[in-house]
Amino acid sequence: VALAYARDRGIRVTATIGALTEDVADLAIGLLISVCRGLCTSDRYVRSGQWPQSPTPLAPLPLARQVSGMRIGIVGMGRVGRAIATRAAAFGCPISYTDLQPMSDVPHTFVADLKQLARDSDALILAAAADKGEAIIDAQVLQALGKDGYLINVARGKLVNEADLVAALSAGEIAGAGLDVFVDEPNVPEALFANEQVVLQPHRASATLQTRTRMGEMVVASLVDTFAGKVPVGCVTG
Repeated sequence: VALAYARDRGIRVTATIGALTEDVADLAIGLLISVCRGLCTSDRYVRSGQWPQSPTPLAPLPLARQVSGMRIGIVGMGRVGRAIATRAAAFGCPISYTDLQPMSDVPHTFVADLKQLARDSDALILAAAADKGEAIIDAQVLQALGKDGYLINVARGKLVNEADLVAALSAGEIAGAGLDVFVDEPNVPEALFANEQVVLQPHRASATLQTRTRMGEMVVASLVDTFAGKVPVGCVTG
């Protein structure tokens, strides 16, 4: 939305601020568990009828990666980043983050340099605002994350250089990725489809009945306030 234009014309634009936070954070942790524990691969293994055919039931499946205690790096310590941190802390995960500046009201470790954050993390979770963002996850950051590291993105696809990510996954330079967002949705790089170290979602972090209902209620409340001559809650044009 062209907010400056709307503001100049006296048009109020509202957003469903905060409505998505819990669901997006839930999915971030869900993606992390799914990719680390191989949930999608194991599900396909059972559904395809392969389990009874294996002489040793678990032999075809590689051992998974424990999630509890992983070092979590969060890119963007806003509403969603904080909600992710709360959930990760419940798993006993040490948490570091990067943002435009340190946050005095969070207990986690601030790391100014993104590559250093990646180096210090077992999983890098993107939760940054990206309205004016560019690709910040490139080959250098992925190399810093390393062959045992995981990338989770519930922010915006354009924050990741997808060609670099595909190359890193193909070369085993990182351990895996959980992705809900992509650069050119709904077009996803086909190279990701057959990669069992990747969990893919169709940009549906907020797609629960509870959150979508809450979003609708916020829209209606904004309309009611506007027609009553009030500034709606969640107005982003002043």
